[in-house]
Amino acid sequence: MMALSELSEVVKGQLQGEDATFAAVSTDTRTINPGDVFFALRGERFNAADFVAQAAEKGAAGVVVDAPVDIPVPQIQVADTRIALADFARAWRAQSDSKLIGITGSNGKTTVKELTAAICRVAFGEDRVLATQGNLNNDIGLPLTLLNLRDNHAVAVVEMGANRPDEIAFLAGIAAPDVAIVNNVARAHIEGFGSIEAVAQTKGQLLDNLGAEGTAVLNRDDAFFADWSARAGAATIVSFGHHESADVRAENIQPVVRRGAPAFSFDLVTPDGRAAVALPLAGRHNVSNALAAAAAAMAVGASLDDVTAGLATARSVPGRMRAFRHSSGAMIFDDAYNANPDSVAAAIRTLAEFKGKAWLVLGDMGELGDEAVEMHRETGRLARESGAEALFCIGELGREIGAGFGPGARWMKSMDELERELRDELVPGRNVLIKGSRFMALDRLVAALEETPEGNEGEA
Repeated sequence: MMALSELSEVVKGQLQGEDATFAAVSTDTRTINPGDVFFALRGERFNAADFVAQAAEKGAAGVVVDAPVDIPVPQIQVADTRIALADFARAWRAQSDSKLIGITGSNGKTTVKELTAAICRVAFGEDRVLATQGNLNNDIGLPLTLLNLRDNHAVAVVEMGANRPDEIAFLAGIAAPDVAIVNNVARAHIEGFGSIEAVAQTKGQLLDNLGAEGTAVLNRDDAFFADWSARAGAATIVSFGHHESADVRAENIQPVVRRGAPAFSFDLVTPDGRAAVALPLAGRHNVSNALAAAAAAMAVGASLDDVTAGLATARSVPGRMRAFRHSSGAMIFDDAYNANPDSVAAAIRTLAEFKGKAWLVLGDMGELGDEAVEMHRETGRLARESGAEALFCIGELGREIGAGFGPGARWMKSMDELERELRDELVPGRNVLIKGSRFMALDRLVAALEETPEGNEGEA
C-alpha cells in the first residue's frame, strides 16, 4: 500500500482532498478495482478524464488528472498524466532490487520476451519472474508492467517498442535495464524514422545507460552489431547469432516435426558449454530468438540446464509463426500479428524449409514511406523465387505483392472472399502462411480457420 501524498510527491503533483492509501494503478475503468488509483491519460482518440467519474463510482482511492474534476474522491493534479505515470514507474523501479532484462528490436521482441521468461521461471521459480503481458511495450504498457514489480521478483523481463526516434531512450530511462537485448533491425516503421539507420540508432538507445555492471546482448549477425558494440561502452558484451564468432550460437540446426508440428533441434554453444536443444517453434529466425533469450537469461544467473529446460517449454505466441493443422489436413502458419519486408522474407524462408507445397496469404505492410510500392513488389518477387506455388493477396498494397509474384497470384477484394476462396484450396500436404500488418486484421482469418477441434491439433 502507498499513500496518495507520497504519489503526489513522486509525480510532482498537487493533492486535492484527503490523503488515502491505494493498492494498485489503473488506466482503464473497465478493469479498475476498488482501492486503485486511476491515471486519466490522454491520447489521439481518447481522453480518460471523461471517465474519472466512472472510476470514482467503481471505488477508486483517487485519480491523477491534468485538470480539476468535480468528483467526490481525492485527486492529484499534474501537468501531464502520461509523464506522471512514467515518473511513478521510474521511481518504483529504482527502489527494486530485481534484475531487469530489457528487449528491443524490429522483429521478435515478444517471442524473445516469452522465451527469456520461460528460462528464468525454470531458474528462479514461477512466481519470481515478472514479464510484459502480451506486447504492452510503449509509454503506457511499460510503466504499468514495472508497477507490478514486487519484492519477490528476482527478474523482470520487459519489451520496448518504438515507431518514432528517441522512444527507446525514454523507455530505457524508466526501466533502467541491467541486461539489454537489441535483437535486430529491419525495415519496419520507416515512415516514422526516415531510414533504417535511424531505426538502428533508436534501438541502440537501450544500451546508453548500462554502465560497467550491465550486459549488452547483441545480434552478431546484424549489420549494426559493430555500432551497438561501440555504443555499449563499459558494459559486458555477449553476442548471439549464427556467426561462428558469436558467444552464444547454434550449430547443427535441423528442422524437425514434433507432435505433428514444425520445430527445430540444434546444439547450443555458450561460454559455459554446449547442450542439445529441442525448440518447439517453427521458423529458423526463432532459433536466433532462442539464442538471444539464452544469452540474456544466463547473464542474470540461469544455468545451461535451465536454458534447455526453459526452451523446451516454449509455446508460440498467437500471430507469430504459430503452426497448427487445419481439419482439412493443411498446415497453417499463423504469422498474422504484424509484418514488414524483412519479417515476411523470414516467414517465406520458413515455409520453404518444410515438406509440402507452399501457399501464401499476404496483406499490406504499413509505415514503409515512399518505398512502400517497391517493397511490396520486392516481397512478391521473393515469394516467387522461394518456390511458392500460389499467392492470395489482400489490400491495396497487397495488390502490388501480387504484381511482383506474377502468375498464380490472386487479389481478394474482401476478407469474406479471401476466406471463401482459401477454404476451397486447403488440402493435405499444403502449407499456408498467413501474414500482414496489424491493421489488415488477418487474425480474423486465422480464427475462422480454427473453427473445429481438429484445427487445434499439433499446435506449436
